[in-house]
Amino acid sequence: MSAFDRLAPFIQDFIYREGWEQLRDVQVAACNVLLDTDDNLLLSSGTASGKTEAAFLPILTKLHQEPAQSVGVLYISPLKALINDQFKRLEQLLDESGIPVTKWHGDANRTEKNRLLKHPRGVVQTTPESLEAMLMRRKTDCIRLFADLKYVVIDEVHYFMTGDRGTQLICLLERMQRLIGRVPVRVGLSATLGDYEEAEHWLCAGTGRRCRTPLFHGQKRSLRLAMNYFAVGSDDEKMLAISGIDADMQGEVMASAVSPKNGLQLYYRYLYAATFNKRCILFSNSKAEVEMNISTLKQMAGKQQSNQVYLVHHGNISAGLREFAEDQMKNAGEPVVVGATVTLELGIDLGDLERIVQTGTPFSVSSFVQRLGRTGRRGAPSEMWFAFREDVSFTDDVFYKSINWPFLMCIAIIQLYLEEKWIEPIPHNCLPYGILFHQTMSFLAAQGEVSPAFLAEQMLTLSLFKEVSQADYRLMLQFLISNNLIEKTERNGLIIGQDAENMINHFDFFSVFESNTEFSVRQKAEEIGTVQQAFPTGERFSLAGKSWEVIDVDMKGRILHVKEISGITSNKWNSYNQSMIHSKILRKMRDVLCQDSIFSYLGESAAERLQVMRLTARKANITSELVVRIDECTTAVFPFLGTKEMTTLSVVLTSLGVDNQIYWDRNIPVCIFVKGRSVGAVQVLLETLRAKTLDTSVLVVPEKLDLPGKFNRYVPAELLKKQFLVDFIDVDGLRVLL
Repeated sequence: MSAFDRLAPFIQDFIYREGWEQLRDVQVAACNVLLDTDDNLLLSSGTASGKTEAAFLPILTKLHQEPAQSVGVLYISPLKALINDQFKRLEQLLDESGIPVTKWHGDANRTEKNRLLKHPRGVVQTTPESLEAMLMRRKTDCIRLFADLKYVVIDEVHYFMTGDRGTQLICLLERMQRLIGRVPVRVGLSATLGDYEEAEHWLCAGTGRRCRTPLFHGQKRSLRLAMNYFAVGSDDEKMLAISGIDADMQGEVMASAVSPKNGLQLYYRYLYAATFNKRCILFSNSKAEVEMNISTLKQMAGKQQSNQVYLVHHGNISAGLREFAEDQMKNAGEPVVVGATVTLELGIDLGDLERIVQTGTPFSVSSFVQRLGRTGRRGAPSEMWFAFREDVSFTDDVFYKSINWPFLMCIAIIQLYLEEKWIEPIPHNCLPYGILFHQTMSFLAAQGEVSPAFLAEQMLTLSLFKEVSQADYRLMLQFLISNNLIEKTERNGLIIGQDAENMINHFDFFSVFESNTEFSVRQKAEEIGTVQQAFPTGERFSLAGKSWEVIDVDMKGRILHVKEISGITSNKWNSYNQSMIHSKILRKMRDVLCQDSIFSYLGESAAERLQVMRLTARKANITSELVVRIDECTTAVFPFLGTKEMTTLSVVLTSLGVDNQIYWDRNIPVCIFVKGRSVGAVQVLLETLRAKTLDTSVLVVPEKLDLPGKFNRYVPAELLKKQFLVDFIDVDGLRVLL
C-alpha cells in the first residue's frame, strides 16, 4: 500500500483539491516512520521542500484513526509570525476533518483559548514562552489540556539548538512529560543542519526514544550569486544627494569601476537596480541599516514614479505591520521589496521570491543557506546578490586594518558551501546555569513549597542539566537564599523569595532572551513599532521605512506620539551580534587569501578588492607565518582561529604571564597582539602549547566575565567562571588547530 493510500480520507481529498501530482520524498519518508513506529523523527531538507506537510500528513492521519482524549498535537515555533503562517496552512488541511487547530500565544484570540480550555482537543500552536507561562500559571489546566498528548512538533530545530531558548524548551517538554505521565513522540523540522547526530541527541533528550532521520536527495537547485564592492568616500548619508535611476543608468550602476567620490551614490543605485521590479528581501545586519536602505530606495522610486512597494520587517516593527509585509510578499501582484534582519530568515511562507539581496556578510554558513533558500521554488534558480561598501575616507597604512575582514569572511562562507556543502555544527553548552536558575524559579512558582532534596531531584534529572553537580546546585541555592530570591520556610522547605515576586510575576520572565525597555511609537491610534529611547518633542527618526517627528511624549505610558514627515532620517538601536564564528570559516578565509583564483560571482570591483587584500596579506606574511612583527613593542599572532579557539589562546597566554589582547573586526577574531615579546619568543611559546597538555584548572579566568545569558546575574561568580572554562574554552581544539 502506498503512503498516499494510508492517509486519512480528508487528507487525500485535500491533496486532490491542491492538485498534487505525487507526495514528495520527504513526505513519503515521514509517513513510513510515523505510521509504522513510535520513534522520534528528524526531518532536514531545504526551504519549501514540504517538511511541514510531511510531519502533519501522517500525524493527523494517526489522530484521525486514534482520537486523543485531550490536545493531540503540540506545535512549537520560535516566532508568532511562523505560527500565524502555519495556522492558515493547517486550517486548509483540516477543513473537513473535524480536528480544530488553536493558536496559543500572547497575541492569540482569548475566546479561542477559552474554548480550548473547555474542550481540549486537536492541534495547539505555541512558543516556548507561552508554554512556560502555561506550566507556571496553569499547571492544573496543563494536565487537562495535554493528558493524552501524542505528538510534539518542533519547527526550526537548528534555531532552537543554538541558544538558551532551546535549553528552555527541552526543560519544559520534560517537565510536561512528568506532569502528564506520558512521553509524546517528537518531530523536529529544519532546513539547515550540519550534524544530524547532535540534532537527534537534542531532539530526543528526556524521551528514551530512538530517533530516525531519513536521508533523501532533494531536488538540485541551480544557484545564481553576485557580489559587488563599493569604496565610499564619505559615510555621511545625510549629505547624500540622491538622484533617481533610469534605464540609461543601468550600465553605470552595474559597472564595477567605483571611485570613492561617488561610491555611496552608486551603492544605493546598485541596491535599487538589484531590487527593481523584483519580489525580494533586502537583508542587512542591523535595524538601522534596514531603515536607511528602505527609506533611500523609496525616495529613489518616488523620483522615478515607480509603483514598487518598499516595506520593513524587523523586531521593532509592530506585529500588524510585520504581518502586512508578509501578506504583501505572499499575495500582492506587484513587485515588493522588504528590508529585513533575521526575522525573515526562518521559514515563513512568502511565496515565490525572485532574489535575495544582502548588504554585508551573514555571520554563518547556516544563515547564508537559510537566506539563499528563500528563493528557488518550482525549479527556479536560488539567487542571492551581495553588496559591500567600505568607508575609505580615512586611509590606514596598518595592514590588518586595510583588509576588509567581513568581505573576506563572506567569500569564505560562500566557498565552504559551494565546495563542501558544509554547515556549522551546533555548539552544546554543558553548564547552562542561567537557564537552571530560570527553571528553578519557574518550577517553584508552579509547585509552591518543596524540600531542597525534591527540588534538586526535579532539576538535576532534566536532561540538559545532567552535567551540573549537586555541589554546584547547592551553591546556587545558597546564593539565591542569601539574596532573598528563595526563602526557607519553618519546615525547611523552599519557596519563592520576596525579592523575586515582582520578577516572576512580570511577563518578561517567561522569555530567556534579552529584551530592552522600549517606547511605543504611535500615529494617532496606530502603533508603528518601538524604539529604545524617548526622543524629545521635535526629534525626527526613522521607523518602518518612514520618517517621523515626535509631537508628544508620554513618559508614564512609555509612548511617543508622532506624525509622518518627508525626507530621510536615521535611527539607532543597541544591538550586539554575539555569534560564535567557527574556526573552519577563519581557515577558509586564509585559504582564500592564499589562492590566486577569482571566483565567478565577484564583480570587477569586488575581484580587485580581493586581489589588493591578497597582496596586503602576503606582503605582511600572515598567510605563511603564524607570528609577525607589528612595531617595536608589538608582535601579532595570526592563527586564523574561530571565536572559541581564539579566546582559548588568549586565556592560555594570559595564564602564562603573557600580556595579550584579541583584535576584533566587528565580531571577527583577527589576531592576538602580544606586548614586549619578540617574534622568536612568541613562536617558542606556541611550540610549547602544541606539545603540552593543558590543564584548564590552572587557567586565569578574566575577572569580568560577559557571558551571554539573560539570567547570569543571578548565578554565583564561581559557577560562571566554571561555565566559561567548560563551554567557552577548548584547549584540545586549540592544540589541534595550532
